[in-house]
Amino acid sequence: MNEFEGGDGRHLSMTNGGTAVFVDVLTFAVSELAREPWDFRFAALLSLQDQNIMGRGVVGFALDELDWGDSPQDAAAAKDFLLRVLDLALSRHRWEELTYEPPRAEGYLRTYRSMVEDFDPTTAKPGADALPGPHEAAMASCVRHRVLNALPFWEACVFCTEGV
Repeated sequence: MNEFEGGDGRHLSMTNGGTAVFVDVLTFAVSELAREPWDFRFAALLSLQDQNIMGRGVVGFALDELDWGDSPQDAAAAKDFLLRVLDLALSRHRWEELTYEPPRAEGYLRTYRSMVEDFDPTTAKPGADALPGPHEAAMASCVRHRVLNALPFWEACVFCTEGV
């Protein structure tokens, strides 16, 4: 199982297939909305959840281990970005491009959105390397799939590594 942790002991546990769907639909949304440096760092973190590269059953992260910014304003902006990403994903943004029907994706997204909404980023204690640094931000785009890819980590997006 892959674990995505929120605050107060809340977590979202997903199977490998569920995690792949979660990452796919979030990749569409994060690629559409990323504008600020933190957004691209989060996009890089999302690309590191690619089980085709990282391995099955070993991905996930905790909200309280992320670096949400240097000020309460930075933290609020980062949280707002993540909520907007989740809302866009919940609107089924670009889901028609998937090669499968994601029956459980909406439930995963709603659960995770609730976790993010209830989380206070000013209480986070950032872990070393939990959120890729500014020099590791996902700034390159996969031309074929029109999403941010995993550079500088590897030269492919999550859809390329799935063989789509």
